[in-house]
Amino acid sequence: MPRAGLDREAVIAAAAELADSRPDGLDAVTLTGLADRLGVRTPSLYAHIDGLADLRRQLGARGARQLTVAVVAATSGRAGHDALCSLAHAYREFAHAHAGTYAAMQRAPEARYAEPATAARELVDAIAAALSGYGLSGDDAIHAIRVVRAALHGFVSLEQLGGFRIPISLDETFERLVTMLDRSLSEPVSPISS
Repeated sequence: MPRAGLDREAVIAAAAELADSRPDGLDAVTLTGLADRLGVRTPSLYAHIDGLADLRRQLGARGARQLTVAVVAATSGRAGHDALCSLAHAYREFAHAHAGTYAAMQRAPEARYAEPATAARELVDAIAAALSGYGLSGDDAIHAIRVVRAALHGFVSLEQLGGFRIPISLDETFERLVTMLDRSLSEPVSPISS
């Protein structure tokens, strides 16, 4: 019988706390470690999740929903460079505050997993809305979202891994990155043909 007060959301929230509070981040999330944290036996978790892979998918979905809320709040009523800058800062802040959860979000969920796929799509929609002031549509909008995500993810990942050691302001580098993204979105170019 499941422990009173323990439900799927509580299990996922505990996994997020574990992932976000440990230096080893997402790797710290094991069923045994989570069960210990919740004061239950490992088999008890299966009343709420379908194993470690499901837990990590659900953790990624939770993170996508949280980042969506942060992006929408940061970019509401903004457009162009202002929206991009707010999006970038919300993204960076989330990645640092929730490093383990952020790591769980990085694999695109398969469509057969409805909840994670919906959460990921809503995040993409929020980013698309933030970038809508650039007037991009169709494939150009998708490419822009991918470029922005790749640039922001690359920066925060290198920052988290200690990849920037030269003693120059990371904040200034981040602002320059956002400015470069703004310029590329303002004057999109055709890809170089091979």
